[in-house]
Amino acid sequence: MTLQSRAALDTGLAELNSNILSIASMVDKAIEYAMEALYNRDVEMAGQVVAGDEGVNQLRHETEEKCLLLLATQQPVAGDLRTIVATIHIVSELERIGDHASGIARLVGRMENEPELDTLYKLPKMAKRARTMLQEGIQAYIQRDPDLAQTLIRRDDKLDKHYRLLFRETLEEMRDDEYIRRATFLLWVGHDLERIGDRATNISERVIFMTTGYFIETDHLTD
Repeated sequence: MTLQSRAALDTGLAELNSNILSIASMVDKAIEYAMEALYNRDVEMAGQVVAGDEGVNQLRHETEEKCLLLLATQQPVAGDLRTIVATIHIVSELERIGDHASGIARLVGRMENEPELDTLYKLPKMAKRARTMLQEGIQAYIQRDPDLAQTLIRRDDKLDKHYRLLFRETLEEMRDDEYIRRATFLLWVGHDLERIGDRATNISERVIFMTTGYFIETDHLTD
């Protein structure tokens, strides 16, 4: 590879980093605002989260196009090739995280006039853990840090435990027919947060592949 080609590839990889950071910031804010809208029954804020999802989708497609262009014009090999392939997968995971945040926001209007539920207090801890996993996954990508990625993967179990606890306690509340509708909504929120953690884990798996060439097989869903 000539110096000119190397410089062009490095510029392209730097652009991918920048796009990943931008998308990650957008979906992290979407989670934050979706949860805030839920706590405050703020339908207007929820609507902003839903509207903002289109920007995430657009930047995802732009990033994928950059990846394909680099593959076609620069013919990367080894670590550079793995980086580009991993980036294609990571932007897809980020876009789906944005979908989960939008899904939470869409529930706000349906819950606007519902009474409070006791299990609502468990959601902030789940949301904080999910956002931390997302942030650390992106940090591992930018820093090319497989050890941080491994640490994040192990943390996913804690988020799963939070969801299982939420599920059990919400089912208890569902014994009263009056609570079934809003308890169901809370389970949907909890599920979205749990899936965000799964997708952050998927990102970390791609980071490990990108930096080591080794892909960890797990039982996490990838739908």
